[in-house]
Amino acid sequence: MEEQKLRVAVIGGGSWATALIKILTDNPVKKEIYWWMRNADAILSIRQHHHNPHYLSSVEVKIPPKRVSDNMTAIIAKANIIVLCVPAAFLKEVLRGISPEMLKGKCVVSAIKGIIPDQNQIIGEFLQSKFKVPLTSIAVIGGPCHAEEVSLEKLSYLTIASQAVEVAGLVAGILENRYVKANISDDIYGTEYAAVLKNIYAVASGICHGVGYGDNFQAVLISNAIQEMAAFVSAVHPIKRDINESAYLGDLLVTAYSQFSRNRTFGNMVGKGYSVTSAQLEMNMVAEGYYASYGIEQIRKKYRIHTPICEAVYAILYEKQSPLVRMALLAGKLS
Repeated sequence: MEEQKLRVAVIGGGSWATALIKILTDNPVKKEIYWWMRNADAILSIRQHHHNPHYLSSVEVKIPPKRVSDNMTAIIAKANIIVLCVPAAFLKEVLRGISPEMLKGKCVVSAIKGIIPDQNQIIGEFLQSKFKVPLTSIAVIGGPCHAEEVSLEKLSYLTIASQAVEVAGLVAGILENRYVKANISDDIYGTEYAAVLKNIYAVASGICHGVGYGDNFQAVLISNAIQEMAAFVSAVHPIKRDINESAYLGDLLVTAYSQFSRNRTFGNMVGKGYSVTSAQLEMNMVAEGYYASYGIEQIRKKYRIHTPICEAVYAILYEKQSPLVRMALLAGKLS
């Protein structure tokens, strides 16, 4: 793919999509950037004022107004690199009018850290089964990287994973800029599953804080979480990997501890006594860890993986068990 012909489409209108638009426009590689979002009022505001009114409103959108659109078919037709950045729970609905033929020959990049709820598939698996996108044409963007820090241009790191090293390199090449560094990896399954799991562990971290546990216990929780993550990804995709690399441990740490973590915020509210529904409504943002918890529970059962932290989160969110009681039981299992 020649550099001067790169055409990138970001699908999604939230904070991470807005951050990716900023990352792409601040990258020096020559390319055309297109942006799809559903909200017509937001599109109008971006075209007129060059800011997303709902997310990261301080970020200036530096792409031509006509390239921001709610016409999914037209946006995808123009691009040869498609970056998906909508909550996993809504991806099927967003792509409802898209056929496998429309994605043929394109590089599809997942910036989604979640599971397709009713199919218990990570995004890469969904793209292969639903849209016949070859695994070698798929890439995954991992962290550790919060959208809010991107908006502030604080030094951040991304991991781009693909089984095709040239695809990972291509995507990394259009994302790196003065405040974003991009590493590449061939562990596409491990990177994506780790990104899903770390959201569940962040929910657990928030619940523990909400019920009154302190920093000492949080440290024990997360040190156990990285071991649990290692066991899980080794069971579902057994290859040699260093779980202490930033795509796994780094992403887990920032999501479990950061003030910007919506999953930790969601868990904290549940720990304080909010119902799942009331916490979701008050946040007005999607915590991927909630939906991921159900999918990971089904996958865990299939592979017979021992995941006490994930199981505790599932029991609280879906079986309505007491956060205080369930976390006390979990505390007795950690070391």
